Amino acid sequence: MSTILYARVSTADQTLHHQKTQAEQAGFVIDAVVSDHGVSGASTALRERPEGKRLFDMLRKGDTLVVRWVDRLGRNYQDVTDTIREFMGRGVIIRTVINNMTFDGSTTDPIQMAVRDALIAFMAATAQAQHEATKASQRAGIEAAKAEGKTYLGRKPSYDRKSFNAVIDMLGTGTTSVSEIARVTGLTRQTVLRIKQDPAKAEALIASWGLA
Repeated sequence: MSTILYARVSTADQTLHHQKTQAEQAGFVIDAVVSDHGVSGASTALRERPEGKRLFDMLRKGDTLVVRWVDRLGRNYQDVTDTIREFMGRGVIIRTVINNMTFDGSTTDPIQMAVRDALIAFMAATAQAQHEATKASQRAGIEAAKAEGKTYLGRKPSYDRKSFNAVIDMLGTGTTSVSEIARVTGLTRQTVLRIKQDPAKAEALIASWGLA
């Protein structure tokens, strides 16, 4: 029986190290790490990702799959719920680092099953809602940049698209502190706070400066 950490990393490699360190600090003994880099959790199902496919092949009955939060599996409600149910059907236990949630398909008690399934549904729905809110903020920022034009760009931001997305991603969990986000992304705490306070404006700066 193995304990496998799956990490979907949308930004720099240090976030993979961060997720593994978080898991180990929470008491998990990780036997293997599987990670996908730069893959959308909303538009690409887990089984369609390069390493996600390998994860489906690796997991066996009695194994434990560890993820920082269910949004690492995906940000699409149907995909996440289907994935968790398939793994539980195989006899795989899914555990989250954040809040130490456990999803186990072995229970036959109807009340426990109902509570478990309701939690899965809620967490998957939250992951999709957070993604949609982020995309709405990004669209607003782009429109604001277009409306203002490039006559005055202001000071060039210290972040690019990847680090901006990393900040938004970690803010979306609601459990990662500003200081920790700054440490992981390499940005200053003040920069992270500015992004947190006005993500639309931060997105507008990226669009105005044409930062990839």
